[in-house]
Amino acid sequence: MKLQLHEPAPGFHRPIDFLRACHRRITNCLDTLERLPTHIEQHGADAEAQSAARRVLAYFEQAAPQHHADEDEDLFPILHAYRDDPGAHPQLGEWVDRLSAEHPRLEAAWDTLEPSLQDIAAGRADLLQGAEEWVRLYRAHLELEDNAVLPLADHLLSPEERTRLGRSMARRRGIPDAYAEQADE
Repeated sequence: MKLQLHEPAPGFHRPIDFLRACHRRITNCLDTLERLPTHIEQHGADAEAQSAARRVLAYFEQAAPQHHADEDEDLFPILHAYRDDPGAHPQLGEWVDRLSAEHPRLEAAWDTLEPSLQDIAAGRADLLQGAEEWVRLYRAHLELEDNAVLPLADHLLSPEERTRLGRSMARRRGIPDAYAEQADE
């Protein structure tokens, strides 16, 4: 029997749920970043700190850029078309513009934080300069997405738009047939 410790991520046929699952992984990384300075203070860049730094690096070097592209290139343009829809929140356009503008700022701040994490991953203790502010900004970003924008997307997107979004997300990850396979399950 295979013991499953984590709930599997939703497939591309449920793109909004897939984005929420990405947000949970980002939140887990942010939690790790908040705990890491205290751990390093007490234990240095030991094996546990190195492993934690590698996990955070792996996510933000690989998955996070794809996630931002999912939103900036696919979801947000779809939502922009709904900004004047009576079923949409009057601030939808403003929210989408704000979130889209925050992505480059978060990425630039990551570029500053990344070398410190690389040092920790290599066993060298580091202070994680800027981590606290970056975590705070990212949490505020995720809060708006999770509490306002994604629920609106759930409400507004047609089945065809969900299909288009899911297919694009799968292609971005090099999985062109994933959507069709999962939709048949």
